[in-house]
Amino acid sequence: MEFARMFPDDETCLVWLWNTRFNLGDDEAHCERCECIRPFRRYFGKQQRQAWTCTACGHQMYPTAGTIFHKSSTALHLWFHAMYLMTSTRCGISAKQLERELGVTYKTAWRMFTLIRNELMDDNPCKLEGHVEADEMYVGGRPRLADQRTPEARVRHRNSKTMVFGAVERKGRVQARVIPSNYGSTLQGEVTKTVVTGSTLYTDQAKQYHSIGEKGYDHHAIDHSARIYVDGDVHTQTIDGFWSLVKRGISGTHHAVSPKWLQGYLNEYVWRYNHRNDRRAMFALLLLRAARVSDAAG
Repeated sequence: MEFARMFPDDETCLVWLWNTRFNLGDDEAHCERCECIRPFRRYFGKQQRQAWTCTACGHQMYPTAGTIFHKSSTALHLWFHAMYLMTSTRCGISAKQLERELGVTYKTAWRMFTLIRNELMDDNPCKLEGHVEADEMYVGGRPRLADQRTPEARVRHRNSKTMVFGAVERKGRVQARVIPSNYGSTLQGEVTKTVVTGSTLYTDQAKQYHSIGEKGYDHHAIDHSARIYVDGDVHTQTIDGFWSLVKRGISGTHHAVSPKWLQGYLNEYVWRYNHRNDRRAMFALLLLRAARVSDAAG
C-alpha cells in the first residue's frame, strides 16, 4: 500500500524520473542544443514517446535514456516495484517470487534483478576504519559422504567452493567480494585494499593473517580452534553475523548461487546491511542511485 501511494502507475514513475534527472523547476531544464536553460513540454503524439521537448529548438530529452530502464519493454512501474521489494525484505527475494509478484516471465524477472544488483547496488565505498573485523567465507554445496571421510578430502571439498572475503566496521559498514584463493598474499591484499592503515584489525588464527600487523595494523586474533570465540574486545562475531545473513538468504531464498553471479548477490546483501538503519530511505536511495548512475552513463 505504501508503494501504491508513492507510485500508483507508469506515468508517476516517469514524471519522477524526469523531475529528478532534468527538471530545474517549472518544467525548465538545460537544453544541450540551445546550451542554456529552456522551458520543456511533453507532447503526446501517436508514438507516445517518453520524451520532453524543448519549446525553443525542439530538442528532445528522454528520462530513461542511459538508465537500466532504457530500451526495456518492461513497464517502468514494474521496475520501481521490483526495487521496492528488494529493499523491503530482510533476506532478499528470488526471481521466481518476483515473477509471481509482478506477473512477468522468469527471464524478465532474473534480468531485472541482475541489473539492479550489478548496476545500482555495486558500491565503491571509502575504506573501512576504526575497529574492523575481517574473515573469509566459502560458498558451495554440502560435502558428499566421500568428501567427509578424511581431513584431506574435507580440505579438497572446501577448496572447490567459491571463496569470499569480507570486512566490517563494528556498528558500521561492511564490504564483501569474491576472491580467487585463500592464499596469504590474496587475503592480505584484500585487507590493505579494504581497511585503512592504522586501524584495529580482528581476525581468527588463520596463518594467512599472521604477518598482517607488519603492514601497519593493530592486529588481534581469536583462536577458534581452541573453542575460544570471545576474549574481551577480541572477536569476529560481527562479520560472522553478516555471513550468517548471507548464507541463510542464499540457502533459504535462492537455494543455490553459481560462482559467476555470486558477486551480484553479495552486492545486494552488502547494500541492505549498510542501509539497515532506515528501511524506508533504502528504497529512495536506490531510486536516486538509478538516476545518478544513468547521468554518468549518459
